Amino acid sequence: MSEFRIHHDVNELLSLLRVRGGDGAEVYIDLLQKNRTPYVTTTVSAHSAKVKIAEFSRTPEDFLKKYDELKSKNARNLDPLIYLISKLTEDKETLQYLQQNAKDRADLGATTNTSTNFSIPSTPTKISMQEFEELRKQLGTVATISSLQQPNEVLRKMLRDKHIKKNTSQPIPLFPAWVYDRPALTGDFITGSSATSEPVVSIGTMSLSAQEQTIVEDLLYVLIGVDGRYITAQILPGRQNCSFIVDPTLDMSMKELVNRILPVAASYSTVARFIEEKSSFEYGQVNHALAAAMRTLMKEYMILVTQLEHLQRQGLLSLQKLWFYIQSTMRTMEILASLATSVEKGECMGGATLSLLHDRTFNYTGDSQAQELCLYLTKASSVPYFEILEKWIYRGIINDPYSEFMVEEHELQKEKIQEDYNDKYWDQRYTVVQHQIPSFLQKMADKILNTGKYLNVVRECGRDVTCPEAKEVIYTLKERAYVEQIEKAYNYASKVLLDFLMEEKELVARLRSIKNYFLMAQGDFFVHFMDLTEEELKKPVDDIIPTRLEALLELALRMSTANTDPFKDDLKIELMPHDLITQLLRVLAIETTQEKAIITADPTELTLSGLEAFSFDYIVKWPLSLIISRKALTRYQMLFRHLFYCKHVERLLCTVWISNKIAKQYPLHTAKWFAAAFTLRQRMLNFVQNIQYYMMFEVMEPTWHILENNLKSALNIDDMLCHHTSFLDNCLKDCMLTNPELLKIFSKLMSVCVMFTNCMQRFTQSLKMDNEMDRLTLEHGTMLGPPSQTERVEEVEKKRLTNKYLAEHVDAFQSSSGFDATITKFDSNFSTHLLDLLDKLSIYSTNDCEHSMISIIYRLDFNGFYSERLERMSAERSQKAVSQVAVPKIIASA
Repeated sequence: MSEFRIHHDVNELLSLLRVRGGDGAEVYIDLLQKNRTPYVTTTVSAHSAKVKIAEFSRTPEDFLKKYDELKSKNARNLDPLIYLISKLTEDKETLQYLQQNAKDRADLGATTNTSTNFSIPSTPTKISMQEFEELRKQLGTVATISSLQQPNEVLRKMLRDKHIKKNTSQPIPLFPAWVYDRPALTGDFITGSSATSEPVVSIGTMSLSAQEQTIVEDLLYVLIGVDGRYITAQILPGRQNCSFIVDPTLDMSMKELVNRILPVAASYSTVARFIEEKSSFEYGQVNHALAAAMRTLMKEYMILVTQLEHLQRQGLLSLQKLWFYIQSTMRTMEILASLATSVEKGECMGGATLSLLHDRTFNYTGDSQAQELCLYLTKASSVPYFEILEKWIYRGIINDPYSEFMVEEHELQKEKIQEDYNDKYWDQRYTVVQHQIPSFLQKMADKILNTGKYLNVVRECGRDVTCPEAKEVIYTLKERAYVEQIEKAYNYASKVLLDFLMEEKELVARLRSIKNYFLMAQGDFFVHFMDLTEEELKKPVDDIIPTRLEALLELALRMSTANTDPFKDDLKIELMPHDLITQLLRVLAIETTQEKAIITADPTELTLSGLEAFSFDYIVKWPLSLIISRKALTRYQMLFRHLFYCKHVERLLCTVWISNKIAKQYPLHTAKWFAAAFTLRQRMLNFVQNIQYYMMFEVMEPTWHILENNLKSALNIDDMLCHHTSFLDNCLKDCMLTNPELLKIFSKLMSVCVMFTNCMQRFTQSLKMDNEMDRLTLEHGTMLGPPSQTERVEEVEKKRLTNKYLAEHVDAFQSSSGFDATITKFDSNFSTHLLDLLDKLSIYSTNDCEHSMISIIYRLDFNGFYSERLERMSAERSQKAVSQVAVPKIIASA
């Protein structure tokens, strides 16, 4: 039982018992998951459980009747349920609770019923008893005829409509209308016909020998579905067996013997009606095969009746001899009628019919004749099903015109897999239909599904594949025979698809190419690309020309080591509609209370820059798109945007460092704020570089090596999908992209770094401009020509005086504008957010066992500087908490 099924069943049970409060469903779900044990159904355990419940029940007849009814309908998991109920009868505490719960619910129902008053309108006239009896007879006649004819027509129409919805291109063939309209074509008793004319001579007035001859002749007619003169069939409504009316004047001893023979005729009627109904196209090939096998047995039965008729015409057949000759057939007809009734009641088709036949075959273990009969029927019925199975596991093709196979095909286009975020193609193109799985193939259902899926992928790539070890699958009571064939087909399909993806489609090389670009393993390419696109990406996203970015990307690819990559042309540019933080928060908010608020937020509140919207995209063609799906590419894009923005912030800080080198030549009088700015810049640069190192060399690279090793040892494509998804999930988690709290703090830190660089750039820009003007005047002179020696001396003196004035001016400007306070505020904000990040990281690494995140703390806090501040902060928090608790106590005492 799946985890989802356990959740659903527990919640449903709590709802039915009206349990409120308590520990909640999660506690019971955990207990069930920890204490799951497989239940092995045996005939002995199921029978003993049924007997125990019947002894405990107040109405054992009703219970046994209901059990037989559900068993005849082939209800799944009936025996495990009976076993569970039998165990509950031994638990007195649980029984007491259930009885009290039932009493409370009954009282609650009674109060709700008494609160509602219904008034029954009085009839203006009364019907006499004679009129009532006539009306009852008429309604009974109409109901009998309609119940025999209408349900079959309605069921056939329903099955046709269901098939047309699934297979519009393959309509079901139809029998001509006269097949159903002409009642005399049936092999069963004719329904709705007028009763035979009353015999002129009552059978009771005849001699005993004449009575015997007459009744034997009538029995031979009844045994082949034709009413006799003194024995007539009475067709009951619904799917019940027909009953017979025997002339009451018949001798009692003969009548007793006749009543013993008539069940054979009733079984014949049931089987004949079943064969005629299930021969219609709507009921599927398995039921067709079952009806054909029964028809073969019915021919043997008809031959027996013909031989008995020959003896009767020779005067050699007495009633006792008829009873003796019919003995061997009685058991066979009883089993056939029982099977026909069960299939009818359960409305079985395809795999459900085979499950019922298989279970009956096993249930007749002690009766060799009955087991051999059921085995013959099951073998014959399984032939069309196994033909569909063989095509699926040997060639990856489904040829299921009546929707009775265990694997169902859905119309999904593989071309759309690149736009589909939910991986629907691989998960939903082919699915297992639970009620169509034969019980003897239940354990192999997943392998059967995957075998055909693997072959289907290769076949859709234009390669014709056929399993070299393909053998005919034949039903046997020894499951190992066809289990081995399915195992061989599965191993072949797995190997074919793996070799196809790994060797012909070069899956590992593709993944390595994606890693180089999305996880920034190609260093020189990124430096060159960011140099080329820096000015373009600073623009608002609406002003960027994508074709220009594509051209710059092409240039960077051709002029770096990426030029040797054979898949470089599949790399594309994509400008996303949201920044990374918004995108991640949208993903993390799925199925939470914040989902609606985040989705309905106005995306135009902030104008995105090219840097915030920029991402790579990658063209992946079928069948590699099964592994590198849109879902996987989106994860790669998230990681890339995270790394790309960190790299961008690092470049900004390095640019500030270069600018500060130029600014150092000025002899400023007060350099406190300058020193503080340099220190803060270095702390920010240290933080960004260490974060990048951690993500690239302590998270992605080791995880990538694990992925490569796992791909080499993978046995099938599902293992590869699992390993690839695990690789991406681990990278996202360890890079702090799956935790909203850490993500928001990291975003704030990056924002502080960007704002600081902008502030420093604005300040150094003015210094650069003045310095550039002095340099140009001194080096290039005027229009009269290059400067003379005297002019150079004068320029040097002028420059010294200008620098002195500029230093005084800058100091005055900084003191007036509060630049020192600005740097201090930046420092405070950065330290606060960084301490908050380290605090949260230490909590998550301890509580959630995220040990990989501890290395960030060690890298950022290598000398214990932040640890001291964190301890100081925690001490201050504890003091505040104590003071807040102490103040109310003082007020209360006062």
